[in-house]
Amino acid sequence: MTENAPLRRALISVSDKTGLAPLGRALAERGIELVSTGGTAAALRDAGLEVRDVADLTGYPEMMDGRVKTLHPGVHGGLLALRDNPAHTAAMHDHGIGAIDLLVVNLYPFEETVAGGADYDTCVEMIDIGGPAMIRAAAKNHAFVTVVVDVEDYDKLLGDLDQHRGATCPKFRRKLAEKAFSRTAAYDAAVSTWMAGAVGVAVPRRRALAGTLAQSLRYGENPHQSAAFYTDGSARPGVATAVQHQGKELSYNNINDTDAAFELVSEFAPDAGPACVIVKHANPCGVATGASLRDAYRRAFDCDRTSAFGGIVALNRALDAETAEAIADIFTEVVIAPGADAGAMDIFARKKNLRLLTTDGLADPAAPGRVFRQVAGGFLVQDRDNGRIATDGLKVVTKRAPDERELADMLFAWSVAKHVKSNAIVYVRDGATVGIGAGQMSRVDSCRIAARKARDMAAALDLDAPLTEGSVVASDAFFPFADGLMTAAEAGATAVIQPGGSMRDEEVIAAADAAGLAMVFTGMRHFRH
Repeated sequence: MTENAPLRRALISVSDKTGLAPLGRALAERGIELVSTGGTAAALRDAGLEVRDVADLTGYPEMMDGRVKTLHPGVHGGLLALRDNPAHTAAMHDHGIGAIDLLVVNLYPFEETVAGGADYDTCVEMIDIGGPAMIRAAAKNHAFVTVVVDVEDYDKLLGDLDQHRGATCPKFRRKLAEKAFSRTAAYDAAVSTWMAGAVGVAVPRRRALAGTLAQSLRYGENPHQSAAFYTDGSARPGVATAVQHQGKELSYNNINDTDAAFELVSEFAPDAGPACVIVKHANPCGVATGASLRDAYRRAFDCDRTSAFGGIVALNRALDAETAEAIADIFTEVVIAPGADAGAMDIFARKKNLRLLTTDGLADPAAPGRVFRQVAGGFLVQDRDNGRIATDGLKVVTKRAPDERELADMLFAWSVAKHVKSNAIVYVRDGATVGIGAGQMSRVDSCRIAARKARDMAAALDLDAPLTEGSVVASDAFFPFADGLMTAAEAGATAVIQPGGSMRDEEVIAAADAAGLAMVFTGMRHFRH
């Protein structure tokens, strides 16, 4: 590879004009000829710079509404020619092809166009052809050509030029080439993913994934694991789009847990009342509604105060000062909410290690989406679990039907169970969880753990009886035997919501009738592994 590659001619064609004029001026001051196309050339000329049209290199004007302008040997020969290959230099001489030493390109805003909800034809028009072709050509020939695809690299380019007296060094060109190939790969992934959805191909023969680095993380789940956080460009409110107002950087576990908390709290519409979720290790340890946001937080906290220590708090309304004071009473890692008032931010400012994130909205729990999980040799893809059940979707299977209060708590418990690791058992009373059993190999063990936690909290709160007395219980999947159901009944549950579908449903229903329980089937399960 050439040690240092002097820059004498630059081809610039950008959709994002950020920093364009200062870059063009800096290049011109270093004696580098500017060649450009269409709107980029016009912008450079408006900045008072001398620019050569790309048509001068190709001998053809831009045509077909700009679809054809750089796809020509006059451009690609200048990018791909090996400067130390006599046959290549002879071909350049014979055909009047001049070397292009620097390519600055950013692509048509396809991802932004799709995110904005544009129609099919508009999205197709935003698929860049010439840009990716030039980028790949320049990146392949990085032994001689410098390629820049990110605005953030403009200053780095100028710094390298100054350091190497008007040339770029091999190490810098290699790094830029890697960025260039990553950019075109991500662009193609965005196009293929969109097109598969647009034409109704649910399971494409090949699936490409892409992301943009948002944060290099200190480590992953454990200190010996390296990690990073990437965004996928979607506008879904959540930890990836949130604004962090204070506190140290989020860790891998913080990001994972905060996402779990916010997705769950988004199940509860703000106009239905304040709601709070507390998460620890990706599982909710307390979820509640309340008369106020502070009330919702205190009720969620009282489900499992021990687990709430060092947890993640998610709210469905803007954080207020009164709620912030209550949260600040114990160590909390992260608070995420649609917003926060000045009083709340002043209170949290005293807690330097607490991270406060605002999202300017909740995630739509019914929105489609996909979940990816890597396995050895591949990855699994599934739809996001956006299943929801309303009252008219429930089937009463016992002699006793649930009363109005039980029914409301059932739907609440069902929404929570969807976000608890399987096997999931959730006890709810009066719009608050009072016992949660998560991630057990046996469903009856989840029932027992949740009931035990409720007894422990009753003792801590100096209550006469655990709050599972008079509660309802949700199970994310069917009860395979009556033992789990009877454990819930012994804990004081009076009503049960579960999917149904077991070979022993009749046995379980009979046990519920014998215990005087009301039970409904949803016909939908919520496994979460």
